[in-house]
Amino acid sequence: MKYTLGEICEIVSGGTPSRAKPEYWNNGTIPWIKIGNIKGKYIHEADEFITDAGLKSSSAKMLPKGTILYTIFATLGEVGILDIEACTNQAIAGVTIKDTSNVLSEYVYYYLMSKKKYINSLGRGVAQNNINMSILRSFEVTLPSIDEQNKIVSVLDVASDIIVSRKQQLQKLDELIKARFVEMFGDPVSNPKGWSVKPLLEMGSCKNGMNFHYDDVGVEIHCLGVGDFQNNDLISDTSTLPVISLNNMPTEEYLLKDGDIVFVRSNGNKALVGRSVAVYPRNVPTTFSGFCIRYRKNDEALTTPYLLNVLKSDSMRAKMTGRGVNIQNLNQQILGSLKIPVPPLSLQNRFAEFVSQVDKSKAAVQKALDKAQFLFDSLMQKYFG
Repeated sequence: MKYTLGEICEIVSGGTPSRAKPEYWNNGTIPWIKIGNIKGKYIHEADEFITDAGLKSSSAKMLPKGTILYTIFATLGEVGILDIEACTNQAIAGVTIKDTSNVLSEYVYYYLMSKKKYINSLGRGVAQNNINMSILRSFEVTLPSIDEQNKIVSVLDVASDIIVSRKQQLQKLDELIKARFVEMFGDPVSNPKGWSVKPLLEMGSCKNGMNFHYDDVGVEIHCLGVGDFQNNDLISDTSTLPVISLNNMPTEEYLLKDGDIVFVRSNGNKALVGRSVAVYPRNVPTTFSGFCIRYRKNDEALTTPYLLNVLKSDSMRAKMTGRGVNIQNLNQQILGSLKIPVPPLSLQNRFAEFVSQVDKSKAAVQKALDKAQFLFDSLMQKYFG
């Protein structure tokens, strides 16, 4: 049978105690969940807390363990199940099952996960994506028997666990590269091995990405945007990137070349600013968006794998983005201030060979991940349409 989500669940929005009043936050003990805390099926902990006074002074509500959290503002459709009692802000809806003898939280969790593309198509706000509570309450849910719900959840849990395992493998391989880098070269900012250093912009040049309009026509070209970075270290097939239309073919300075490194220049999420990726477009004409900066190395004293890992190190990222709490832009002046250690080329080449071998392992794991994701998506389509 079909029900609306509002018929089978209590759905409430959160609220935020005033940040101007420290008594609402200092020494708080009530877990405070934000969008960034929703990272998997279960939410086990918070990284911020409010006080009893903060809870009572605001529209925040204490949500019980088992409540499903669903993001309804800015980042839409992220979903998780509380494994603790907690409060949340107004960007997240709390969805609590009314009759747990007939409805599984885990079943509703997967149902809401299946609606992510749909909810993003609805939530086109003027400034940021958002949906209102009435839309969420009106979602239609096909509700099989509790036994059937259990079977569906069991199957999806297995498929989901495979995906999580593959992602963890990729993360461990990335950590292996970072560990090997530090072993061979040390931290690039403190430079404990005493390598000679050069300013980044003495060894190459930067170019801000191009701005374009959605009504441009005439030339179609692949374009690297912020959404394409994800957790990639390199992009070796730019033919998979989105295609944009331009009135004219970009000049050569706006076309990416093999070995270029592209940074996120500007983003509402300051954690993304400074993220970098090496690009190898081969013979595929590819440009980059105005929210990016392209760096092109012209000094043979550096290899791209070495330089990329310097720029992706935590200490160097802090140099790029640590110029104020609200800084959400990277510019060429900041990049020009970066000092890059230059170890012997033979050592860099050894590191590049190591990275190449690890990348082969990562490619195999990524292929397995893609297959697992396809299987999971197919099952979601089967169960939820």
